[in-house]
Amino acid sequence: MSGYAKQRARERIAQSAGQGLDLVTFLQAVSEAIENAVPHYMTPCWFTLDPASLLVTSHYQTTFFELPPDWLAHEYFEDDAHKVADVARSERGISTIHEATGGDPSRSRGWTQYVQPYGGDQELYVALRTRGEAWGLLSLYRETGQPEFDADEIDFLREVSPFIAEGTKRGLLFGEASDPEGPEAPGLVVLRDDWSVESLTAGVAHWLDELPGGDRSSREILPPAVLAVAGRAMRTAEATQTPGEVAVARVLSSGGRWVVLHGAALTGGRQQRVAVIIEPAHPDRISPLLMAAYGLTEREQAVTRLVLQGHSTVEIAERLFVAPQTVQQHLKSVFDKTGVRSRRELVGKIFFAFYEPRVHDNEERVTVGRPLRGGPMDPNAAA
Repeated sequence: MSGYAKQRARERIAQSAGQGLDLVTFLQAVSEAIENAVPHYMTPCWFTLDPASLLVTSHYQTTFFELPPDWLAHEYFEDDAHKVADVARSERGISTIHEATGGDPSRSRGWTQYVQPYGGDQELYVALRTRGEAWGLLSLYRETGQPEFDADEIDFLREVSPFIAEGTKRGLLFGEASDPEGPEAPGLVVLRDDWSVESLTAGVAHWLDELPGGDRSSREILPPAVLAVAGRAMRTAEATQTPGEVAVARVLSSGGRWVVLHGAALTGGRQQRVAVIIEPAHPDRISPLLMAAYGLTEREQAVTRLVLQGHSTVEIAERLFVAPQTVQQHLKSVFDKTGVRSRRELVGKIFFAFYEPRVHDNEERVTVGRPLRGGPMDPNAAA
């Protein structure tokens, strides 16, 4: 493919990432953009990941609408040379099955069970990371007899992956704000370039009431924190001619709790706009579930999150500034409380308790046109 054609594909992906598209529409646009840039077999396979745990929260592929249950069991209970979380946390962030197996993909049970039977030969994983967080993973395939993914194709995918990650992150945020469920669901404000209000979602009113400086009698007078985060997002988009950064602010509400605001410029229309998403502050969504289900302490939750991400005992110790022996003590307590005997069992148990329900919930959402949701799912709460 010519350099000009690849540049056009890059521009289309970057533009789509800034349009505030729902996640499925965004992934469809990206799939079309990379179709000619990186030829592949069948259709791209997309995963979203929870950045706090690197566990899968959704799967989208137009040729296979549902993940086989045994694939999920293989991913989280068995060893393999080519696994989603390993690539998502790797420094390089991209891997092929032939690289991972030293040129012999038959060494991978995942390849023999889920790639070869469908006529595939090659498998390429690309982590979708933005600002150090992994929001998803792209998987591409080629059939037997086709050339391997080459350096130019891999460089192209590495270059566009942050834009895809940004669009994925925004798609999840916008989706949850536009389809609120429960009083703690995020709210969404969309502003025009003259800072007037274009739209408000139904769930945003109580968030605006909690922020200091707002005028409850008029939704046209917004709290200063909303305008500040919107301005930051708009400036970065104008300066870089890209979707820009998602500006983030943490604000103490009038009720005494912390609230997080995400500002994202919306590009592609005649008028520049910016969206501000408001939600309760929390370090991640898995921690409250781990506390409620197993009674883990804060330090045990931190150790568990790092185990889910695939970190070793030494790496966990370095991140938490404790001795490796202390990590082992915390792990023993976690194993006792969760009823498991190993890290692998711990990862599998947490995935199937809190993430597998989310994967299937999102598969159902695709069929009825509802926005996909990120993060784990409380099996005791309505989806």
